[in-house]
Amino acid sequence: MKKMIAMLVTLFACVTSFNAVAGNVAAGKAAAQKYNCAACHGADYNSPVDPSYPKLAGQHSDYLEHALVAYQRGANAGNSRANAIMGGMAKPLSPVEVKDIAAYLSSLPGSLVLRK
Repeated sequence: MKKMIAMLVTLFACVTSFNAVAGNVAAGKAAAQKYNCAACHGADYNSPVDPSYPKLAGQHSDYLEHALVAYQRGANAGNSRANAIMGGMAKPLSPVEVKDIAAYLSSLPGSLVLRK
C-alpha cells in the first residue's frame, strides 16, 4: 500500500511538473493576438508578409521559446539574437507568455518540409 501511494504521489508530481513546463495553447493564442504576431508572420503563421520572416506554425515549441528568449537578451548578451523589431516585440513577454506562445504556434499545422 505504501509503495502504491508513493507511486501515485510521484506520478502526480510528474504530471504537475510537466504541465508547469508546457505552455497553455489557449493562453498562447490570446497572447499572440495581443502582441499582434500575425502582422508580420501572417494570419496562419505560415505566410509571413516578407519572405525573410520565418514561418512559425508547426515549429518545435522549445525552439520557439529559445528564439524568443534570445531576442529578449538583445545583441549584447551571449546566446542572443539581434533584431530590432523582434527584440522590441519579445522584451515585454513574461516567461509564461513565452511558453504559451511557443505552445500555441507549435500546435498549428505548419507548411515546413524537410528535404530528403
